[in-house]
Amino acid sequence: MKAYNRRGWLRTAATAGIGAVISSALTTCTRGADGKVKTILVVSGWQDVNIGDIAHTPGLLNVLQVFLPDAKIILWKKSHSEAVKVLLETNFPDVKIIYGHVSKEGDVNSQEVIEAMDAADILIHGSGPSVVGKDNLRAWLNHTDKPFGIFGDTIAHIDPDLKSILDMAKFIFTRETRSLKVIEENRIAAKRVMFGPDATFYFNLTNGERAQRFLHDAGLEGHEFICVIPRLRYTPYYKIRPNNGGWSEEKIADVEAHNDKWKEVDHSKLREVMIAWVRDSGGKVLVCPEMTYQVDIMDELLIDPLPEDVKPNVLKRGYWLPDEAASIYSRAKAVFSFECHSPIIALHAGTPSFYLRQPEDTIKGQMYYDLGMDDWVFEMDGTDAWQLVSEARKVWNDYPAAKAAVASVMDRVNKLYGQCIKAIKQELYQ
Repeated sequence: MKAYNRRGWLRTAATAGIGAVISSALTTCTRGADGKVKTILVVSGWQDVNIGDIAHTPGLLNVLQVFLPDAKIILWKKSHSEAVKVLLETNFPDVKIIYGHVSKEGDVNSQEVIEAMDAADILIHGSGPSVVGKDNLRAWLNHTDKPFGIFGDTIAHIDPDLKSILDMAKFIFTRETRSLKVIEENRIAAKRVMFGPDATFYFNLTNGERAQRFLHDAGLEGHEFICVIPRLRYTPYYKIRPNNGGWSEEKIADVEAHNDKWKEVDHSKLREVMIAWVRDSGGKVLVCPEMTYQVDIMDELLIDPLPEDVKPNVLKRGYWLPDEAASIYSRAKAVFSFECHSPIIALHAGTPSFYLRQPEDTIKGQMYYDLGMDDWVFEMDGTDAWQLVSEARKVWNDYPAAKAAVASVMDRVNKLYGQCIKAIKQELYQ
């Protein structure tokens, strides 16, 4: 972890523009020399039990529509959820959504997918914890020699099969810089490799009506409450996926034992932030989930152990979609999360956010350091409760500086996305 330098960071943020101006050169018509509109096939949508994973897809669609406004976009979605499908169709009516299974050898069972690959000028693999759509990329390589690339992925491990695919990529944008080292160590021959933040940073969907109704019913006033998100060290997928997620009884027992060892250690620190906020401000706390299973651990880990004078100021929210979450986060004073993506959704909404990183949660947390957020990411194994409370108080006691810091982060994201799109355009128009 880098040394703290909050004053310098906030001073830089205060002089930065509140929003980045997107160069008109990056938003010119997406047409070839023959005047034909370019078509982009996006592979994304890995699972729908996590608002962060859901947000990857609309985030990337927004990036493409902002920077390549005249492009035609087809979404090849991996996961199936009617609620998420409605969310995407409502907010991206011009994006065609298709589905189709792919074998490990890259064989496609859908004529609609084959037609989309024929129509597309380029394929882009969306943000994720790994190259989740590796088989989709293999299918593209089997079917066409047109370009493809990866936008905002973590790539922690590369086996020979994945290397053979990555070597063919025209661009690889990793969502943190540690993946760049993995790519370098594996001597990947992709044409362009660079840091390109997780597409969730451009998640722009909202549901103000639903959010306002909840806030009214819960008695929550704008910027007079904070949001907190729990998380176990290992996600218990055996409780979420069919057939126990394919986990053995031994693996389930090991994961439960590890989670039991750390759950109170971790969440006791977040409870101290909740206590400090309520006693300092008289404000309220909303405990909310990023993943479905977290609804079941809220009481045990974040509510029941609280002092009696604090409990009346604490409320909870069931599982939701990311558009409502974004609308709630935009009205919060700050967001404190053990999960990685709720802080990102909140940052886009303009809200100061803390990522409480557990070491089991992969290398993706490096992205916070890469964007200069050293003071708002905490490595939980090396963090005491008083450190977390101290930095939290700095935010709510000097809110204008904190808001300026958020603007600075998003300005950096905008500039990086501009660089990524420039590389994509070079492939579309070469």
